[in-house]
Amino acid sequence: MYIRQIIIQGFKSYREQTVIEPFDPRHNVVVGRNGSGKSNFFYAIQFVLSDEFSHLRAEQRQALLHEGTGPRVISAFVEIIFDNSDGRIPIDKNDVCLRRVIGAKKDTYFLNRKAVTKLDVMNLLESAGFSRSNPYYIVKQGKINQMATAPDSHRIKLLREVAGTRVYDERREESKGILKETESKREKIEEFLRTIEERLATLEEEKEELKEYQKYDKMRRSLEYTIHDRELKETRKKLDDMENQRKNSGAEQDKQRQGLQKAQDAIKTATKDMKDIKQKLTQVREERDTYNMEQQQLLKEKTRLELMIKDLSDEVQGDNKSKERAEKELEKLRHTIAMKENELESIRPKYEEMKRREDAAQRELSLKDQKRKELYAKQGRGSQFTSKEQRDQWIQKELRSIDRAMVEKTDQITKLEEEIERDRRRTLDLEDKLKELSVQTESYRGNIDEYNKVFYEMKKRKDQLQSERNVQKVLDTFRDRGGHLAEIVPQYFGLLIENFECERSIYTAVEVTAGSRLFHHIVESDRVGTQILKEMNKQKLPGEVTFMPLNRLTVKDIDYPHTNDAIPMVSKLTYSERYNKALRYIFGRTLICRNLEVATNLARSTKLDCVTLDGDQVSSKGSLTGGYFNSSRSRLEMQKNRSELQDQINNAETELRQLQSTLRNTEQEINKIVGEMQKTEIKNSKAKNLFEKVKSDIRLMKEEQQNLERSKQPKERSLAQLKANLEAMQATKEGLESELHQDLLATLSVQDQHEVDQLNDDIRRLTQENKEAFTRRMKLEADKNKLENLLTNNLNRRKDELMQALQEISVEDRKMQLDHSQSEIVRVDARVIEVSELFKEVDKKVSEAQKKDKMMKAELEKYKLKEKEIMEQMEDDAKDLEKMASRQNLLHQKIDECTKKIRDLGSLPSDAFDKYQTLQTKQLFKKLETANMELKKYSHVNKKALDQFISFSEQKEKLVARKEEIDRGYEKIKELMQVLEQRKYEAIQFTFKQVSKYFSEVFKKLVPQGHAQLVMKTDCDDEGETEEQQGTTDNFTGVGIRVSFTGRNAEMREMNQLSGGQKSLVALGLIFAIQKCDPAPFYLFDEIDQALDASHRKGVADIIHELSDGAQFITTTFRPELLEHANKFYGVKFRNKVSHVECVSREEAYDFVEDDTTHI
Repeated sequence: MYIRQIIIQGFKSYREQTVIEPFDPRHNVVVGRNGSGKSNFFYAIQFVLSDEFSHLRAEQRQALLHEGTGPRVISAFVEIIFDNSDGRIPIDKNDVCLRRVIGAKKDTYFLNRKAVTKLDVMNLLESAGFSRSNPYYIVKQGKINQMATAPDSHRIKLLREVAGTRVYDERREESKGILKETESKREKIEEFLRTIEERLATLEEEKEELKEYQKYDKMRRSLEYTIHDRELKETRKKLDDMENQRKNSGAEQDKQRQGLQKAQDAIKTATKDMKDIKQKLTQVREERDTYNMEQQQLLKEKTRLELMIKDLSDEVQGDNKSKERAEKELEKLRHTIAMKENELESIRPKYEEMKRREDAAQRELSLKDQKRKELYAKQGRGSQFTSKEQRDQWIQKELRSIDRAMVEKTDQITKLEEEIERDRRRTLDLEDKLKELSVQTESYRGNIDEYNKVFYEMKKRKDQLQSERNVQKVLDTFRDRGGHLAEIVPQYFGLLIENFECERSIYTAVEVTAGSRLFHHIVESDRVGTQILKEMNKQKLPGEVTFMPLNRLTVKDIDYPHTNDAIPMVSKLTYSERYNKALRYIFGRTLICRNLEVATNLARSTKLDCVTLDGDQVSSKGSLTGGYFNSSRSRLEMQKNRSELQDQINNAETELRQLQSTLRNTEQEINKIVGEMQKTEIKNSKAKNLFEKVKSDIRLMKEEQQNLERSKQPKERSLAQLKANLEAMQATKEGLESELHQDLLATLSVQDQHEVDQLNDDIRRLTQENKEAFTRRMKLEADKNKLENLLTNNLNRRKDELMQALQEISVEDRKMQLDHSQSEIVRVDARVIEVSELFKEVDKKVSEAQKKDKMMKAELEKYKLKEKEIMEQMEDDAKDLEKMASRQNLLHQKIDECTKKIRDLGSLPSDAFDKYQTLQTKQLFKKLETANMELKKYSHVNKKALDQFISFSEQKEKLVARKEEIDRGYEKIKELMQVLEQRKYEAIQFTFKQVSKYFSEVFKKLVPQGHAQLVMKTDCDDEGETEEQQGTTDNFTGVGIRVSFTGRNAEMREMNQLSGGQKSLVALGLIFAIQKCDPAPFYLFDEIDQALDASHRKGVADIIHELSDGAQFITTTFRPELLEHANKFYGVKFRNKVSHVECVSREEAYDFVEDDTTHI
């Protein structure tokens, strides 16, 4: 076993993950400069393997993390991979990986990538040969000097560790603790023994008084037994007499119960008959009210129809007259509109001519005025500009501005002309569409009238068919009990309640016993029940059913008690033998008892369920259930009535099926007509929607046409204004162009002045002409606007209203409504006559039912009075029975009390049963008083003295045996401690001899001319003799060292007489001797040759080379001697505050050493 590889990351100076090349199994040397991280490399190995880094605090763990530049290191790990090919570690793997990870808050070990505890790791290392008692397989820097300067007492401690005396010390401390605990137990036992002996002496005196006390106590208990036994027999006799009296009262109760049952049956019959009469009376009254309401409703309907017929007749006549008046007015209106339109057409050309003349005069006036302004501006430029060039520059600038403005005006004129043309075309399109839509409107109107006519005819046919339907629809359907499998039907026997009969007197008891089980379904086998359930689930039928398969029911034969107070319930039921199992399964374990007391006693004695005729139950398990049971709601009674009504239902079903067939045919025809009506109504609705849409489109188109007409004139005026402005700009441009390059004059030329005068005359003339044209245009415009307003807002609007009114007047529609109403009123009159006759018949039935109801009430009162009398008598009897039951309970309590008193007396003397039987009761009480007086004398006696004496004696024997056992254990522990001390002594002596022998051999190899020996020092011999000292290990005070470097016969010197180098060499020899005594699989030496001279370093290197055949060595050094026989070399470099380890050659290792030597 040896270290194959080491991986370090984040530990001290090793920031990055450092994977060291695999080590040689023999001697490996690590070289590097001071501060490069060699010692940190050894610390990393020690961090994993040694106890030195266990139990680290948070700040200590933080100190082990790398603290260089760059991101902060939050965790570090060191991983050592062992070669386990020799199987030294008890793990079945060739490679064993041990890793330790630390952080600010964690410290974890991993063995082959699995987390383990620190204790597991230490135990594993000890099993592989890493002894805690010999931690010198790792030798750090300074350890040699520490051992060289250590006193003799320190070396004896070292020898103890190597000898493994820690185990003996631990065993010895454990033995001391056990010894101390044993002494404590022994003292307690001795104290208990003293207390018990004192108590035994006291109890010996109390035994005699106790014997006298027991004599009178036996007499007292015998007397009390005789008294209580006599009282118990008397009470039982009274109880038997009372039970006989209660049984004799049963016959009277049966007679009263039969009378009560007859009265209740009569009440039920009368109540049922009265209920039927009331139900019939209610039905007849409801029928009468229905006919009455229908009669009133028909009269209202008749009145409404009469009024409607009158209104429709008036409307039809009025519609004809209105239509004629509207057509005449429309014709007259059209003539007026034509006249006004002709008048408007005659005015419009004159208006347009006048408007044109006004616009021409206005345009020419604007041009003249603009030209005059230009001439005045030309005159003013003579004083405005100082030179011809300055004026020409201004003119050119103005010309450019005018050109841009003219381009904009031209674009505006073009767009406006296009918009006017577009409006004109849109107006023509709207006129064409209006004509087309007017035609469509007339077509849609005709369709609507046709659809209305068809709809009213279908509605009339539907009402006729509905009047023929006089039956009520069936809402409930029957479940197919046999399913679709024919063989199942005969194997289904129906509900339990349908398959037995019983007397009316036990209805209540039977219902209480069976409960909801009355509605369980009886089937031949479980297969039948399963198939029925599957079919129910398949059809998704709701509800829950319970089947009773006869092949699965198990019924035991029961031995019923023979008594007059109870009978088996199943014997009172009548049923087919085929259903015997089902009936016995439900009712076989139930007895019908006379009263609740009998039921309670029988349930306790027979372990059967009991029930009274009133429905009170006593379970065989002890529970009681009871209370008022409403016999009028008996399910058995209902089942009887149900069977009677079932036949009536079957007859009614046959008639119902015939009526349903007729109803279905009528329904089909009605549905067909309703479908046709819906289709017609949809067509009508669609036609009306189209009609309304066309009307809306016509209205919108007319509004759009009017808007176009209104916007036409403003656009034309804007166009004329733009053209005038364009001409004015053109004139201004021509004037400026003519002025360009002319001489700059302060006044106008003669020609310009003459032109100004001419312009003034023209302007006055044009102004007068424009005024006259404006006046005439305004007059024509007023006449034109008046005619247009009259046509648009009055005549044309009235024309549209009349046309709309004519469209809405539909004489045909109202005629159809009138015909329908007339036929409806004929039907209503016939129904009114029919309902009146039915009402009279039903009213007669109501009177007869009321008389019969009064008779039944009187009869019911008579039976109720009789029932009340019988119940009062039964209540009185029940109260007597309750009193008797209360006395019985008191007697039972007295019996229990006497039995308890006898039981509390405990074990009695053998003569207690017969000794005092002949004495009278008074004599018994007198003797009992005498015994109690004698017992008072011994009231202070300890009643348990004898028992306590025996108990304490037994305890004394046990404590004595326990004390002897503890004494033996105490001696054994002392013997063990002596043996441990002797073995410890022998181990130290043996180890000392081995270490001394190896020390002499190693020193001889290190110093061939020298000689060395170890000396054991004791407190008896300050000189320290080498002979064995008999005694304890506490006599050893230290281990001395005597060496000679010049020869065996030379003077032997102590450690304090040696130089520093000699001390280091002696310490190394001692370490090698210890390692030979307790060899480890590998060794780590950190600069152990630091203080040695060359010859001695050569000896150390030779020893390491010799020992490397059986163990791995990893050493660091600054000297070349250790490199000579090494097998592999590693160099440690320090770059950017981070250490790196690399495998190097022997020559590179020598270079490292030489560089370090030079620096030193």
